[in-house]
Amino acid sequence: MNLYEASYQCLMQNDVALKLSGATTLYEERKNGTLEHQDFDVERIEIPGRPDKPELIPVTALKRRKLGSDLGRATLIHAICHIEFNAINLALDAVYRFRDMPEEYYTDWLKIAAEEAYHFSLLNERLEEMGYHYGDMPAHNGLWEMVLKTDHDVMIRMALVPRVLEARGLDVTPGMMERLETAGDHKTVENLKIILRDEIGHVAIGSRWFKYCCELRGIEPEQTFRDLIKEYMGCLRGPFYEEGRLQAGFSQQEIDELVRMCDQ
Repeated sequence: MNLYEASYQCLMQNDVALKLSGATTLYEERKNGTLEHQDFDVERIEIPGRPDKPELIPVTALKRRKLGSDLGRATLIHAICHIEFNAINLALDAVYRFRDMPEEYYTDWLKIAAEEAYHFSLLNERLEEMGYHYGDMPAHNGLWEMVLKTDHDVMIRMALVPRVLEARGLDVTPGMMERLETAGDHKTVENLKIILRDEIGHVAIGSRWFKYCCELRGIEPEQTFRDLIKEYMGCLRGPFYEEGRLQAGFSQQEIDELVRMCDQ
């Protein structure tokens, strides 16, 4: 099997079940050594494989609901479910798009794709237990928009997707778990504990390969990271989950600088 072509086929798969099984199989094939690197043209992917629903709307149009109601909790779970689905596509694109990286890079990102598929399955099962399905509620496309903005440079992708957008998930998840615990939704909290543990590892992988790219280009990573945030996003608003970010490859100084950037 061709690593790049197989990743592309899974990336463009519209059927949810087939995408989940495909991502899991790709990682198994990678570990078994049956995926070969063969030349395969790279395309810009404006729209990756996804089902007809959920309807995608601007993030500002999404309704915020209180977690005290079943609908409010289901809305939150659906939103995270959608993020995990997009994260499968993100990981597959990182494999398909960026060539000439070390072998471990492709293993890392196929592992992420498989774990994101598992996360989606956990949350989708919880959603269905509550009487809802993935696609029942609208969602936004912010994660893929950043994928498109960074599809020209692997260093920028590693900086701004895992180390910014996915790291944002680290920041907000402990608070979500607290609110869900208060609402008595212990099962969703247990799912989020698994996801938080794995996502720390995913951000750490992004940190690893961002620093690798910086070293290859002879540039200082922490200042480069801040420069990219200023160029693409302005600044990052806290609060930051420091413990999770430190485990994921951020230094304390780097976190302190992120706080100062928005205070200036």
